[in-house]
Amino acid sequence: MSELLSQLWTPEMQAAFTVVLVLLVILYVLSIVWVVRDAYLRGSAWYIWAVVALVPVLGVIAYCLLRPPLLQLDKDEQELEIALKQRQLMKYGECAACGYPVEADFVLCPNCHTQLKNLCMRCNHALEPSWTVCPYCATPVGAPAPSGSRPRRSGGSSRSSRPSSQS
Repeated sequence: MSELLSQLWTPEMQAAFTVVLVLLVILYVLSIVWVVRDAYLRGSAWYIWAVVALVPVLGVIAYCLLRPPLLQLDKDEQELEIALKQRQLMKYGECAACGYPVEADFVLCPNCHTQLKNLCMRCNHALEPSWTVCPYCATPVGAPAPSGSRPRRSGGSSRSSRPSSQS
C-alpha cells in the first residue's frame, strides 16, 4: 500500500494539492471579508457575522440566508422617497362629508359642494373653519367687509393709512 501511495504522491501531485489548498484558504478568507463588508453595508452587527463566518461554508450560507434584504444606503433612499411622497400628499386631503380627495386650498368640495373653508371678507384668502382671525390681514372671521374708503390696518406697519382700494 505504501508503494502505491508513493507512486501516486509524486512531486507534481504535491504541488497541485498545495495550490488547491492555498486557493481554498484564500477563498475562505475572502468569504469572511465579504460577509463582514456586506453586513457593515447593510447596517447589521458585522462583528457578530464575522464570528459566524469563521465556521467554514456553513457560516457564509447562514449569512446569505439571514442577512437584511437591503443595503443601508438603499433603505435610507427608500425612506427619503417615502417622506417626499408624504410631503407631496400633505397638500391633499379628503372631504369630511363624502371622502372625495381635495386639495388643501379648496373652499368647496368639487363632488358634494360641502363648504370646506371660509373666505376672509377682506382679503378673500381661504381660512380654516377653526380660525377666529385671518392670518393674512388680521380681520376677525365673520366681521363685515370694510368699505372702500376705510383705512386698512396691518399691525403697525407704515402703510396703515393707505386705503384698501389701492391694494
